[in-house]
Amino acid sequence: AVDCSFSRGVCDWKQDTDDDFDWNPADRDRGDGYYMAVPAFVGHKKDMGRLKLLLADLKPKSSYCLIFSYRLAGERVGKLRVFLANKKNTPVWEQTKGKDERWRTGKIDIFQGAETTNSVTFESERGKGKTGEIGVDNVILISGLCPED
Repeated sequence: AVDCSFSRGVCDWKQDTDDDFDWNPADRDRGDGYYMAVPAFVGHKKDMGRLKLLLADLKPKSSYCLIFSYRLAGERVGKLRVFLANKKNTPVWEQTKGKDERWRTGKIDIFQGAETTNSVTFESERGKGKTGEIGVDNVILISGLCPED
C-alpha cells in the first residue's frame, strides 16, 4: 500500500513544470500536518496546476484503489480532475464544485493491464471565483478494488 498523506511526506510528489501555477502546502485546521491546496486567487480563469504522484512497483494485471480527500470550497472555484499516466487525455475522475466547504472522499479503481500506471496526476483548473480553494489530502493507494461505502 502507498500512504501519501502529506504530513509524512513518504510519497514522491512532483509539481508539473509546464503548467500555470503550483500547488502549495496549507496548514490543516487542527494543526495536524498539512494538505496540498490551490487558493482561488492564484492564476487566471482556465489556468491549470498539476501535481503528480509517482507510483512505484505496481504489479501488472492487478487492481488497486486510489482513495483521497478533496475539497472545493468557494463559489465557482474551478475544477479538480484526476488523470492516470496511461490514459493521459481523459480524466478518470472530475469534480466541478462542492456543495459546501466540507472535505469529501474520492475513490478511483485502477486496473493494471500489461502496462502499469506509473503516476497519478491531480489537476486543478481555475474558475471565475476569487475566494475559497481546491484542496487534496490523504491520498492512499491500496491493493484490490475500492471498498463500497
